[in-house]
Amino acid sequence: MIGRRWYGLLLVAALCGIEAAQSAAPEAPKGFEPLFNGKDLTGWHVNKGGKMSVWGAQNGILYVDGRGGGWLMTEKEYGDFELRLEFKVPPRGNSGVALRSPMEGDPAYAGMEIQILDDQWHKNDKNYKGLRPTQLTGAIYDVVPPGKDATKPAGEWNQFDITAKGRHVTIVLNGTTIVDANLDDYKNRADRHPGLLREKGHLGLQSHDGRVEFRNLYVKPL
Repeated sequence: MIGRRWYGLLLVAALCGIEAAQSAAPEAPKGFEPLFNGKDLTGWHVNKGGKMSVWGAQNGILYVDGRGGGWLMTEKEYGDFELRLEFKVPPRGNSGVALRSPMEGDPAYAGMEIQILDDQWHKNDKNYKGLRPTQLTGAIYDVVPPGKDATKPAGEWNQFDITAKGRHVTIVLNGTTIVDANLDDYKNRADRHPGLLREKGHLGLQSHDGRVEFRNLYVKPL
């Protein structure tokens, strides 16, 4: 029989072990490097004009509280890469993933934004009028619409696998390829979206509407 004192010490140790396990980032897939350590925002900075106070990390989750505040960007820049991440958007939520972006300006135009949205809520004209296909989840925002709807409902985890290699960008959402684009086919949009011409830049996450959560963020330079 374990005495109360020893039982209490063992219980504290067990709880600490659980907390440590929850806070640690899972092992990266082969060939990938983690972008998020699971416990703090080491390796990330907000872009010019952004607010670090809206971002946080806890128990393997990187989150934003949805009070605006711009973009959270990687310290490193990436040119050709494969990016994997999971995201969970709340009802009415809106966010995005930045690719090849500078630290100044709106990544949706200065770089590229891969849209994250509660599609079902925004598709309802009673909630939001005039939603365009290039504003749906997985779109290269305002440029290339998703070819299929592979989103899961608000409140469920979705998985992106995004590959940018030269002028070719593919986006796989929950195992389904929804964008397979040659950026040269959209050079006529470069006046409004000069980021389409960039060869490298920072990766980022958007603070827009609602508490959006991210986990399992990994990148593999190509």
